[in-house]
Amino acid sequence: MRHLVVLEAVQPATPPPAELMAGIMALGEEATRAGALIDTAGLAPSLVGAKVTVGAGAGLQVTDGPFAESKEMISYAVYDTRTKEEAVEWTSRFMALHRDLWPGWEGEARVLKVMGPEDF
Repeated sequence: MRHLVVLEAVQPATPPPAELMAGIMALGEEATRAGALIDTAGLAPSLVGAKVTVGAGAGLQVTDGPFAESKEMISYAVYDTRTKEEAVEWTSRFMALHRDLWPGWEGEARVLKVMGPEDF
């Protein structure tokens, strides 16, 4: 089953340490070799994004970024795992790298199941 992981964070003033980037690359390679990681990428700041909404009586509205949230969605990953717990484990390892190697970094990751044929 596929899971989409969306990472939201407040970026510290310092760039990510080299050790963190090396750890992320190693974890990504391990997850890819295990057949769990399908895709991952960084996301541009909401400044260059848009939000499309539909409201009762308001029709379709398009709002250009930036958005007021204090955290930005900064990356995503798509995992194909047997269980939610496996996707949570890969995500926890990713988050632990940030906790351990980038002081001051704060963020959260949402693990969302992608609906598949097994859900219908």
